[in-house]
Amino acid sequence: MVSSDSVSPTSSSSHVIPPPSHPTAVVVSPCAACKILRRRCADKCVLAPYFPPTEPLKFTIAHRVFGASNIIKFLQELPESQRADAVSSMVYEANARIRDPVYGCAGAICQLQKQVNDLQAQLAKAKAEVVNMKCQQANLLALICMEVAHQQSPPSNNSSQSQSPQHPNSACFIDDNNLGGSLWEPLWT
Repeated sequence: MVSSDSVSPTSSSSHVIPPPSHPTAVVVSPCAACKILRRRCADKCVLAPYFPPTEPLKFTIAHRVFGASNIIKFLQELPESQRADAVSSMVYEANARIRDPVYGCAGAICQLQKQVNDLQAQLAKAKAEVVNMKCQQANLLALICMEVAHQQSPPSNNSSQSQSPQHPNSACFIDDNNLGGSLWEPLWT
């Protein structure tokens, strides 16, 4: 069969015909739809560009859910620029409906939305834990600073000799010998 876009013998050789914006209607073998429906594939078969003979499962799935007449009617109502996307959508929806006959695509969408909500809750919890740890670190650092300042201050007249920093029973929980370096080093690494 010859495409309707062929150049006539009288046209000049410098005239270039742009390629068509849609799949050509030239059919070498019956499309998958016509092969499955056991009918002759016409030159202008609406299904041929979207259900090639190499992908029979694509039409089988869409046909099982929507039916051939509904697919044809739907494609004829659409402009050619939207038909390929419509076929992809029909095949996706049919796959989802076969996997989940009750909810179809909506079931997959709900499951993904639940995962998003769960992950957002986990992220919020992790952020709260980070803030809590930073607060605990700041409180611990403040306690260390207060204890170091207390140890470095001269003893007052009311303080007993047993509470001096050098005494082993001191209430101090940090000793200058136990610091192991600078006071401002991070506590966690």
